[in-house]
Amino acid sequence: MTAAPPTRRGCPRSLQRRHVGAFFAAAAALTLVPGCASFAPLPATAVADVLSGRLAIRIDASGGEQARAFSAAFDLRGDSRDGTLALSTPLGSTLAQARWLPGQVSLVTPQGRREFAGLDELTREVLGESVPVEAWFDWLRGRPWPGAASQGDSPPGFEQLGWHVDLSRFAAGNVVASRLQPAPAVTVRIQLEAS
Repeated sequence: MTAAPPTRRGCPRSLQRRHVGAFFAAAAALTLVPGCASFAPLPATAVADVLSGRLAIRIDASGGEQARAFSAAFDLRGDSRDGTLALSTPLGSTLAQARWLPGQVSLVTPQGRREFAGLDELTREVLGESVPVEAWFDWLRGRPWPGAASQGDSPPGFEQLGWHVDLSRFAAGNVVASRLQPAPAVTVRIQLEAS
């Protein structure tokens, strides 16, 4: 039996896939820091409103990797510089909490805590692909993120950071962000809860 080829961080691809699963599904096993982690209440932020709902992420097959799909309930608070993202099962069990400040991102799962330099590093490590969480605060409010150039009008959508943000169903709380290049294609579907 041959071992799975290592990724650039030396973690076998099979273990990297388990990181992805644990971030979005309770049944998957993470190989993070051993021991138990407790989930502290999310801190209050300067932003009064909270963005919450359901998200689904699909990463298409590419380069010998199989397609992957994940879904979870989410709670997004704060902003791109100081915020939190909590993911949970439909029954309310917490799967993971990410908390960030400038230059520091923490991810807590039932298997432990990990630190990252930024949100991009976290999403690349956990998902295997970069997902612009910092832009979600604006995208989920139906507008481009002010931190990068964009093209198009909203609604029905716009292009930003290499992603197409579809706002054609924004009035129903539905936002779809798709990245076609570089491969693999990634689609994030978000259904916001009515506030």
